[in-house]
Amino acid sequence: MNLKAILLDEEAIRRSLVRISHEIIEKNKGVDEVVLVGIKRRGFPLAQRIAEQIKKIEGIEVPVGSVDITLYRDDLTDIGDKPTVKESDIGVAVKDKKVIIVDDVLYTCRTVRAAIEAIMDVGRPTNIQLAVLIDRGHKELPIRADFVGKNVPTSKSENIGVEILEIDGIDSVKIYER
Repeated sequence: MNLKAILLDEEAIRRSLVRISHEIIEKNKGVDEVVLVGIKRRGFPLAQRIAEQIKKIEGIEVPVGSVDITLYRDDLTDIGDKPTVKESDIGVAVKDKKVIIVDDVLYTCRTVRAAIEAIMDVGRPTNIQLAVLIDRGHKELPIRADFVGKNVPTSKSENIGVEILEIDGIDSVKIYER
């Protein structure tokens, strides 16, 4: 793959997460009953960063959990007709809470659908919202993000690469041509 452009650097990612944090507070009229659930891998550290920003703004610690959607994927064909889904502990109570799912890139929406199913398996939230760093289009399901760092219209021949300091040692979002 060939690097086409750097879409966000460390400072641009920071600014996007600060803005998303303010938007979450505004839309929810504060952060009472709000919990953040990051989709593993890169959504979880992004959720932690948003929680840190909310604490700076509101002085309130928002609970942060994580969800592994592996066994909720709709493309698991080798497990059998009825895959056994292990009980998932997302680390936070979601029953009667405003759950905000956090992920790095919104593409087909299948990952988000799987995360919603995993969350519903552990409790029934009041509502579920979605925050993403990048929305690249090409949705296959009727799901939209409530909070977006950057909209990047892409072709299917392009890839978005998100690097997060906690995992990759650097913060950046790049677009690649296949």
